[in-house]
Amino acid sequence: MTQDFLIIGGGIAGISAAARLSHLGTVWLAETEAHLAHHASGRSAALFEPRYGKPAIVALSYGSEEHLATAQGGVLSPRGMMIVAGAEERAGFEAEAAYMDLTEIPFEDALAWVPILNPDTVRFAARGDEARDIDTDLLIQNFAREARANGATIKTGAPVTALRREADGIWAAETPQGEVRARIVVNAAGAWADPVAAMAGVVPLGLTPHRRSMARIPAPGGLDVSRWPMIFGVGETWYAKPDAGALIVSPAEEDAMEAHDAWADDMVLAEGLARYEERVTEPVTRLISSWAGLRTFAPDRVPVIGFDPSQRDFFWLAGQGGYGFQTSAAASALVADLIGGRAPDLDADVVAALSPSRLR
Repeated sequence: MTQDFLIIGGGIAGISAAARLSHLGTVWLAETEAHLAHHASGRSAALFEPRYGKPAIVALSYGSEEHLATAQGGVLSPRGMMIVAGAEERAGFEAEAAYMDLTEIPFEDALAWVPILNPDTVRFAARGDEARDIDTDLLIQNFAREARANGATIKTGAPVTALRREADGIWAAETPQGEVRARIVVNAAGAWADPVAAMAGVVPLGLTPHRRSMARIPAPGGLDVSRWPMIFGVGETWYAKPDAGALIVSPAEEDAMEAHDAWADDMVLAEGLARYEERVTEPVTRLISSWAGLRTFAPDRVPVIGFDPSQRDFFWLAGQGGYGFQTSAAASALVADLIGGRAPDLDADVVAALSPSRLR
């Protein structure tokens, strides 16, 4: 049987596209790992902050908000965010607070929200209440449930080892489950998106994976952190976020590297934890766990969504760069609109900014 759509990649991009495309035809999704969302999606900070990112990303985030808040009961819950800065960081602090539309608050108010802030090193603070947590596991499950309800096949442990376009114009993919034939390929392979394109004979777009390390530490001072915001250092040199009674701290690094199953760099992690410790009164005494993920960017740091200009049955859905969950509803709707020949809800300039044609 020839499928209408072969989706390569089972992260948030691929599984959300499977849900949308399952309304248009038959779907076969191939995920290399044993579980969906194993790599970047499964290692996300899981925050919805719609003002974060370049204009096209902001448009996708706002376009996703209603779905994330309401569909199947919604996946968002209150969190809030705060940026903190030392006296020497005033210019950067003011620029970021203005860009993110945050409200500067007195140190006393910041301390009431996060009682471990260091009065000797935190000179400025600003807060925003629009940021919310995303239940990423539930969102993945919701999209997968929708796809399967419409007959989609979702296969894990199914790496695509060869991909070729036959003489009849049908794509043929080799997997451990056998050959899969499809009219359209959707490349949602994350850090592997360019290698998948090359395997298909399509010119890569210059997508580059970047490592980001994370550490999970005990709640500082044994405090209840459940109502703390996500906290950023100026320039996103570190961030911290409550997580199931503990705290996740990241050095927020962006180290370019080849696609692989990433792990945390101990030295980078230590440097990031030191930047976090500089702004708080509670030292980090031990790690509960650490890990890393790969955030993949196009050269202009804008996601790539659209048909390849030289291969019109090869569709790119890649380069989310860490914004995949918060943009997933609008991004996957755009996939279905473009493939289904419908007018997108997004403005034409946003659609053009996301098109792979801009990178040719």
